[in-house]
Amino acid sequence: MLPKTIPIKRYPELRLAARHLPETARVTPAEALGLYERDARRLDRQHMNDAERTLLNTLIREVGHGVFNG
Repeated sequence: MLPKTIPIKRYPELRLAARHLPETARVTPAEALGLYERDARRLDRQHMNDAERTLLNTLIREVGHGVFNG
């Protein structure tokens, strides 16, 4: 189950995708998936830690209904 808001500073690739936001920002799950999708060409899944990989997969499954538009 996803939290209501996600702290971007906890997830390095999300932080890069949200570089226009303050480091202390929190985003909704839908906003997080949107950020990942908009920055998909820069997204480095190989270097994601397990927590961020799990977050992204959960976002794709629960918010994107199994679809990643990146």
